[in-house]
Amino acid sequence: MLTLLQKLPSLQERALPLTVEAWHQMIASGIAPERAELIRGVIIQKMSKSILHFKLTHLLAELFRTALGERFWVRQEAPLTLADSEPEPDISIVSGRLEDYRDHPATALLVVEVSVSTLAEDRAMAEIYAEAGVEEFWLVNAAQRRLEIHRTPVRGEYRERLLVEEGQTAQCLAIPGLQVDVADLFSRAAGLS
Repeated sequence: MLTLLQKLPSLQERALPLTVEAWHQMIASGIAPERAELIRGVIIQKMSKSILHFKLTHLLAELFRTALGERFWVRQEAPLTLADSEPEPDISIVSGRLEDYRDHPATALLVVEVSVSTLAEDRAMAEIYAEAGVEEFWLVNAAQRRLEIHRTPVRGEYRERLLVEEGQTAQCLAIPGLQVDVADLFSRAAGLS
């Protein structure tokens, strides 16, 4: 949908942008659609999630919570309030604890999107996360059984992109000591019933 809007000027001219503030008012009034998020001022319906998506997300969140304990807030499908968007990444890790926040965070140390059937859309989110200063963006590419790591956000884009294949370990530089064995992640997801 974002790509379509970006490529067709006729649709861009007819689109009615929505601010984050207006989105929050819709949520507070109970008129925001369920299972939707605000991306670039447009309400986007969220896709249904496959069992593989749920397994990969669950395993990563469990691994992160075990590794990090109470030092960071590991969030699942929770909003990040950004300039023109309020995405709900599969996982975001922010400094501090739940009690430290009165509003949704405006950035994160690490954001993870698990992609089973929406790879192009999930890759397009890199720009939004880079603009928000998210230090690392990990894309779990289920089809190719690898992680795509984006680092070093500068002026709305990530300067570094790294592919971590099966047999390798993904290392998070934004949160030292946080790592994921790619082969183990995918084999555990396949083995869960």
